[in-house]
Amino acid sequence: SVALAGRCAISGAASRSFFAFFPEIKMESLWCGDILNNNALFAERRGPRVRIRDERGLWREAYHGLAAYDSMMTHSTDPRDAPEILLMRERMRAWRFYDNLRTDRHAPARQLQVGTYTPVLASDGADLAAALQTIREIGDTDALTNTITDAFPGTTLAIEPNFELLLSQQGLLRPLKVAELSDGTLRYLLLVAALLSPRPPEMMILNEPEISLHVDLLKPLARLIGQAVQHTQVIVVSHAAE
Repeated sequence: SVALAGRCAISGAASRSFFAFFPEIKMESLWCGDILNNNALFAERRGPRVRIRDERGLWREAYHGLAAYDSMMTHSTDPRDAPEILLMRERMRAWRFYDNLRTDRHAPARQLQVGTYTPVLASDGADLAAALQTIREIGDTDALTNTITDAFPGTTLAIEPNFELLLSQQGLLRPLKVAELSDGTLRYLLLVAALLSPRPPEMMILNEPEISLHVDLLKPLARLIGQAVQHTQVIVVSHAAE
């Protein structure tokens, strides 16, 4: 568990700074268990000082010059003196946040990109075509095919050798290029690439994934998330009651 606490402080020369009203980090804590108490605590920052509890249960100072705007999670990660903080930082870095999957006409996902193996979709979705092709080659191909059919019956997905994404839909005389897809269709494909990652993280956070989606896509999305949680913890922030 991780906790941070801060408050605003203004005094003397600091009041002349543009950042005078910004919060200062006063305390950070790392502990094991559901409740923060002294027995569960193994790393703590108070003011500029960071201390770590060793294997004997004794405290040692790991850092003593931390700025009020810096975190112990980034500045006190020595593998010898503070391995616990380093381990926690690396675990947090592995979490994935998808809260800015743009679908506008200039969205990165609508631009052609050089393709490489992409087991993890970029946070802005720029490597969508490569991520989907990677799922086909080293991931769950059947799951990819089934989730596209679930959301868009009669639709097939194709990735060209130049990593151009094409979507063939019933009733249309030619496939649609990614630049021609609706915002909702593109967002759904981005979520598919994120949730079917061949390299699932410990935790994935989706912020309002329902934005731009047609109401008919909500249930297929829920089923897709349900499938993803067999391999990773997913936290979804949503305003869609359904």
